Amino acid sequence: MPIRMDGKAMAGRVKNDLADRVRSLGERGVHPGLGTILVGEDPGSVRYVKGKHADCSEVGIESIRIDLPAQSTQDDVIAAVRTLNDDPRCTGFIVQLPLPDGIDETAVVDAIDPAKDADGMHPYNLGQLVSHVSGRIGTPLPCTPRAVMTLLDGYGIDVAGREVCVVGRGITIGRTMGLMLTRRGADATVTQCHTGTRDLRSHLRRADIIIAAAGHAGIVGPDDVSDGVVLVDVGVSRVYDDAVGRYRIKGDVDHRCYERSGAYTPNPGGVGPMTRAMLLSNVVEIAERSSAR
Repeated sequence: MPIRMDGKAMAGRVKNDLADRVRSLGERGVHPGLGTILVGEDPGSVRYVKGKHADCSEVGIESIRIDLPAQSTQDDVIAAVRTLNDDPRCTGFIVQLPLPDGIDETAVVDAIDPAKDADGMHPYNLGQLVSHVSGRIGTPLPCTPRAVMTLLDGYGIDVAGREVCVVGRGITIGRTMGLMLTRRGADATVTQCHTGTRDLRSHLRRADIIIAAAGHAGIVGPDDVSDGVVLVDVGVSRVYDDAVGRYRIKGDVDHRCYERSGAYTPNPGGVGPMTRAMLLSNVVEIAERSSAR
């Protein structure tokens, strides 16, 4: 039977450990705080931000929330970023993406203090990941790739020497996933596929591990995978289900692939909960590094 890599269960264990570390920091007078900036009322973003603050409550991290109307200008959003940059209660924060049309997401992310970049997506922090091929990195790591690596490690799946196919080249995971997989100590061999890839199936069938992050529902089908493959499904698409008359969330991996796999992440319930747990981990680690100075 394939192994079901349960992100909810593992995230629970991560949060239990973080709660202990937050208590220890509190005994030293250090109180981590996570800030969020939400612009507009996109249902997915609203739900995700709400979940992040619920996670904070579970582990004892203070929540600092700034909600802006959809009509906000770029100057409004950058002003909110600077507010959290300067707020001593805020250990780290995120700007929830996507932002409304007309706002330059790159400029907004660039305005974040790299030391408070809880998502690990500021150019400075990504540069640290690029330049450090081995050893510990003293800056926040991108949450979703870190979630994938933690899940694989937690279920005893060694990536060293394995052929890994990453589907997607977005900055949130596709481009950064390869950087983490090829660091010394991970030592995977990575093929990155995207919309310009010819014969995607041939790359998928050669892979020992597939990390699907294209945001294209069911792009990885049962005929695309080899027996025993490890399937990590990061894709999120809203697809209308005629049978129930509403939209449903679907991943990039067709569920019929599971029976051929050696291990798989369910979607939902796999990488998503772990991504939120890694966000909390980044905040706690920022606080720990700061208190050690």
